[in-house]
Amino acid sequence: MNSIHHLNPRKFGLARKAMIWLTLLVAVVAASGVGAYLWREYQTFSNNALLSQAATIELKPGSGLNALLDELERAGATPAPRWQWQMLLKQLKLERKLKAGEFAISPRDTPRTLLFAIAEGKVVQHRLTIVEGTRFKDLRIQLAKHPALTQSIQALDDTQLLIAIGATETHPEGLFLPETYRFPKGFSDLELLKKAYWDLQRELKQAWEKRAPDVPLSSPYEALILASIVEKETGQPQERPEIAGVFVRRLKSNMRLQTDPTVIYGMGDAYQGNIRKSDLTTDTPYNTYTRAGLPPTPIALAGKAAIRAALDPAPGETLYFVAMGNGKHIFSKTYEEHDRAVDEFQRKRTQAR
Repeated sequence: MNSIHHLNPRKFGLARKAMIWLTLLVAVVAASGVGAYLWREYQTFSNNALLSQAATIELKPGSGLNALLDELERAGATPAPRWQWQMLLKQLKLERKLKAGEFAISPRDTPRTLLFAIAEGKVVQHRLTIVEGTRFKDLRIQLAKHPALTQSIQALDDTQLLIAIGATETHPEGLFLPETYRFPKGFSDLELLKKAYWDLQRELKQAWEKRAPDVPLSSPYEALILASIVEKETGQPQERPEIAGVFVRRLKSNMRLQTDPTVIYGMGDAYQGNIRKSDLTTDTPYNTYTRAGLPPTPIALAGKAAIRAALDPAPGETLYFVAMGNGKHIFSKTYEEHDRAVDEFQRKRTQAR
């Protein structure tokens, strides 16, 4: 006779619950394993270098995470899942703090350091150096060639430009401080000129307040005119005060300055590299051989050292100087001494040709 075995309902329920708990335990273990894997991936992503070589990215105003990822891919970064970037932004509390601009990425930068740099607005700083002795027309050309500057002054004549920067002068020559200027991409040429103008005004004011008591100059602008002449006469820093002293003593003695750079400036485009005797006798407002005193405006951009030299010239008795052909000058007290020096050094230069 066959026997029939009946399942115990209570035992079956316990087995079923055990299977459910076992399934849940497996799922939790699996999930924790996946979670641990994803966390390791996230940590690797956020702390590893983005690029193997330096690059630059640019974020336009209003750009978000998508634009940043597009720029990084263009720069050569290996794409990372978007969720990792979103998680990092949230972790760093920078979701709404990304700024526009041009940003440099070095081979040491990680996603973490890059996001902080963008949020702090650490944009690339471009440079433009205005060299002492530069004339304004050449400065305009220099500004127009700079790729990081926004161009805005081409349509402005000199008068309009001076009004736009808030200048009170009517002639732009000499009004901008020679210096190295740093600025972000998109900075305008007008903004740079405005900064250079007001930097010069500040420097000139400070130097004027400390001027020697006996300089025969009636205004800071006259000091700037003299400084521009000193700047064009020598590139030797140690000579600037001595050359300024010669000109100051000439002004005090009502002697004409007789300086070639002013004649050249007055010739304009007619100057072709040589100055002739007829040029020295052709009258222009800038010809200090035919006219007494200072010319009407500066003839170039004067640097800080030339401005200070004009307002605190070296004492002495010299009234003449001549170029020695090596960038330096020889100074003389009398015309006879000067004439001998001219003869000697001009003859040397002639024989050397």
